[in-house]
Order: sequence, then structure tokens, then C-alpha cells
Amino acid sequence: MSRTVLVTGVSRYLGGRMAALLADDPAVSSVIGVDVVAPESPIPGTEFVRADIRNPVIAKVMGEAHVDTVVHMGVIATPKQAGGRSTMKEINVIGTMQLLAACQRTATVQSLVVKSTAAVYGSGPKDPAKFTEDMEPRHAPSSGWAKDSVEVETYVRGFARRRPDVSVSTLRFANFIGPRVQTAITGYFSLPVIPTVLGFDPRLQFIHEDDGLEALRRAVVNPRRGTFNIAGDGVLMLSQAIRRTGRATVAVPSPLVATLGRSLATRGLADFSPEAVRYLTYGRGLDTRAMRRVLGFEPLWSSEEAFMQFVRRDELEVDVA
Repeated sequence: MSRTVLVTGVSRYLGGRMAALLADDPAVSSVIGVDVVAPESPIPGTEFVRADIRNPVIAKVMGEAHVDTVVHMGVIATPKQAGGRSTMKEINVIGTMQLLAACQRTATVQSLVVKSTAAVYGSGPKDPAKFTEDMEPRHAPSSGWAKDSVEVETYVRGFARRRPDVSVSTLRFANFIGPRVQTAITGYFSLPVIPTVLGFDPRLQFIHEDDGLEALRRAVVNPRRGTFNIAGDGVLMLSQAIRRTGRATVAVPSPLVATLGRSLATRGLADFSPEAVRYLTYGRGLDTRAMRRVLGFEPLWSSEEAFMQFVRRDELEVDVA
């Protein structure tokens, strides 16, 4: 069945690539990209609509186009991307509420795919070796993007109960990384000197940007209800990752990491919020069996291989452009 897909957040890198990927898929008849600002360049095969998902007008856009699939990629990860924490929370939480209300009112909607984050599990000393999708966080996020994502998922579950006829897939991603994507974690590993928490060496997992987008595409063309952890195989210790970058590092007591990090991060998206510092202290592991068994997705890159694609991004630039 050909699909009419609406993708939010298309002016940002991952949202734009997602729209282009779906436009190339023979299972998709049309793609509508939505954002408050236009992408830097037109997205091939995508009709761009300038709209704010915080505004109820999004329901009109969906109804007129007879949208049957919604891919929500409009959750912003850092205040810098949004222009401040209050705007970021409005876009993430209020925007999601309005988008779900529009889905509720649009009878043609059959599938909803939500790009979420493994940050909803939090990070702490009592965490399991690997989180499965049905586990509750031992150290629930209390601020920032992680807390916003917890609220977003709560509203998504409410929508799924109200519209049981709609297939709802929530994908909880490990940190996206690769040769082109720019995130808080790539900003961190790009610092001239990388601060770490004294006495801790956390486990990190990554998902290559291409693998992450492919997982989302699979969820669109082959809908599966449920929540899925998405990550590459294996883990990297923070110390191993830093050695692979070839950059200098400095270990400092936990209370000083945020202060030092912000002084070093004069540019880029590096995040030293309380949740980010907890992650750099304790790390996180994900169980990805449901990703394979139910979603039917197998990443091409392991966590280490994805990270090395980021490290080698300058020499790979010609190949991936």
C-alpha cells in the first residue's frame, strides 16, 4: 500500500534525510515535510509546508493531504538548537501534544512513528547492565531533553490508548553518530580537551546515522506496534572512545565537569546539563533483542564502527557528500 507520510522537523539534518529517504522508497507515494523554517536546500521528492506543530493548523495540513503515516522527528535535544530552554520545552512537549491531537482528529492516520531516545532510562549507579523496553528507570531524568522525552512518550502512550486503530512505534535510540550528523555527543568528542568525571569510565553505545534512519524507514513501511531500543552492537568505554579521537582529556570531580565543559564548549552543541553529566558518569546499556526479533532490523555498524566513522569524518567527507 502506498503511503502518504508527514515528517516533522525536516529543517534539521536527520529530519531532512528521513524525508528524502522515504521519498525514494517505492512503498511511499508522497512525503510532506513540516517545520517552522525551510530547509537550507529543497529536499528531493518532498513537499515542504511551513507550519508550527505547536499550532492546531497542523491538523488542517494533515487532513487536506489525507496523511496516513506520521513520523515525529521534531523533538529538539539541546537548548541551543531551540534558542533557549523554555522554547525547547514548548516545541518538544506542547508541539507533541498538538501533533497528537491532530493525529487524533485525522481519520486517515493509520501509523505513527516516534523518534525517541534511550535517555528516558536516565543514568545512575543502580542501573541494570542492559535496559529492556519494559524496565522502569532506576534514576528517572529530572531535566532537559531526557525529561521532555519522558513526557513525550507519556502523551504518545495516551494517544495509542485513544486510537487503538493506529499502529504506534516508539524508537528509543542510543546516541546518533557518524560522519555528518552533529549532536551533543559529537560536540563533546570534538572539544579541544575532553573533560571526564574523575574515577568513572562509563559504557557508551552508539547508532550510526544511516542505521538509525534505516530503522525509522523500516518502522514506516513495515509498521510494528511497541517500543524498541535501537543501538549498534557492543559498547565502548569512554576512555576507549577518547583514545580513538586522539584528543587530550582531563579528569575532574563531578561538580566541576559542567563548569569546565561549558568553558571549553564555546562553539557546537556539547551538552553539560545535569543529565548529560550523569550519563558521562554512569553510561547506559541497551538490550536490542526486540529490535531484531520484532522490528526485523539489524544495524550494519557496531557501536565501535559507528564511532570510528565519526572519528574519520574528515577523510570520509568526499565519499559521503
